[in-house]
Amino acid sequence: MKSNKVKLIVIVVILVAALAVLFTIYSRQAADRNDLNDKLDRARILFTGLGAQKEALQDDLAQAQSSLNTSLAEFPRVVESIEYGDDLFEIAADCNVQITSLSGSVPADKKVGGVTYSVSSFGLTVSGTTENMLKFIYAIRTGDDFQLPWAADVKSVNMDAAKSTINLDIYGYKGT
Repeated sequence: MKSNKVKLIVIVVILVAALAVLFTIYSRQAADRNDLNDKLDRARILFTGLGAQKEALQDDLAQAQSSLNTSLAEFPRVVESIEYGDDLFEIAADCNVQITSLSGSVPADKKVGGVTYSVSSFGLTVSGTTENMLKFIYAIRTGDDFQLPWAADVKSVNMDAAKSTINLDIYGYKGT
């Protein structure tokens, strides 16, 4: 009989241990499932919010693109003046002078014979040594350092010991 009792106790202990292991595994899986469901709920909420945000950003992009297109249509040639200004600053750096002020006009078309030029007027003040300011004026007149296909007509130069005020017209080729 004792051996039956021992067998029964061993079987009960094994069953209790198996149930404890199964309960632990089930509890962990239930906790993991709850965590995953919470994360899924947060992801759904975030996804919904991101979808609305994406639509709003697409609307903003469409409005910005429309505004850009309108601006480009209104000011298509102002970029030329900016590019001329970039060249002028590069030439100034090469000649060791500093441009302290630069103003330009909106380019206008000027037709000479069968050729149309884009003409922009610029006023600029440079500072540096007299020798370097003369090199700068010469570089503008000869056009050797121009990055773009343009030519300058120096209209006037007012020079003193430390600075020069230069007025010039820049001609860019427009085609026929």
